[in-house]
Amino acid sequence: MKQSTTEQTTDSSPVQLDGQVGLGIDLVQIDRMERIIERTPSFKEKVFSESERAYCDATASPATHYATRFAAKEAVLKALGTGFAYGIHPRDIEVVRHPGGRPTAKLTGRAKEIADMLNVVELPISLSYTHTDAVACAMAITEDSVRARLERTDPMEELSKQFKELRGMLDSIDSSAKDATGTASEETL
Repeated sequence: MKQSTTEQTTDSSPVQLDGQVGLGIDLVQIDRMERIIERTPSFKEKVFSESERAYCDATASPATHYATRFAAKEAVLKALGTGFAYGIHPRDIEVVRHPGGRPTAKLTGRAKEIADMLNVVELPISLSYTHTDAVACAMAITEDSVRARLERTDPMEELSKQFKELRGMLDSIDSSAKDATGTASEETL
């Protein structure tokens, strides 16, 4: 029987992603995040990196951005198939932005160790929110998925290759017919 990726093995490491790509999504209510931050101010320091806190606190609606980043952390852990298990701490996942603004997950600590064990090469994330909810989606793309994509044949490319081979065969038949008679017959034109 195959073990689920969320079950713990005897060596305290996750099994493997069930495929070549792990997918995770999470939804956080913004007003709930706001209440948590008001009730327990230390929550921000325990869960979010200094740069995440600086980014969120500089916005017009910090709770919205904290909720979005918390959803991203959960989505990443779902994509890895672990949840907050195997010794992973929320600060092991940090939402960072590329120079163009695209968000991505930066892993450290135990989260990075597990991603490395799973051969994860990229962790793109997507963040969004409404006036009530924050949502995040994450993909754990493995070396196997990149290799499979590179090995996959494009159907149009394969069809074009077959057409060229067939055309070459027809041209060869046409040349053979010309050589045999010395002239092209009406049927080969």
